[in-house]
Amino acid sequence: MYQVYDDMSEAELLVCDYLKQMRVFWIYEQPVFLSDNANRPRIFAPDFYLPELGIYIEVMGNPHLPDYERRSLIYQKNNIPIIFIAPFHDRNWQMNIFDFIENVHQERYEKVKRIRANIF
Repeated sequence: MYQVYDDMSEAELLVCDYLKQMRVFWIYEQPVFLSDNANRPRIFAPDFYLPELGIYIEVMGNPHLPDYERRSLIYQKNNIPIIFIAPFHDRNWQMNIFDFIENVHQERYEKVKRIRANIF
């Protein structure tokens, strides 16, 4: 029987295990519809989508590949909250994920407060 874990790299399996430990529900390679730098429609599939938190995680095997920088800029252009991590190259990758989640939600909370202040 096919399991999604069969398609994961070693680095992705590390992240998967960490998300399980944190009891965070995830979807593997959930498609994201966006536009690239030339405004052409594109579909990317980051490694993990955390629907309860509304963020994505891209696991980098080799963080020095230029495609990661290009993709990062495209995600930013489309306001997609994503963190790129490299478990085999960064000892703090687990804390970086947690910090990213916290920062995204703090920014969202501040935005809600600004919206509320303008309504009431």
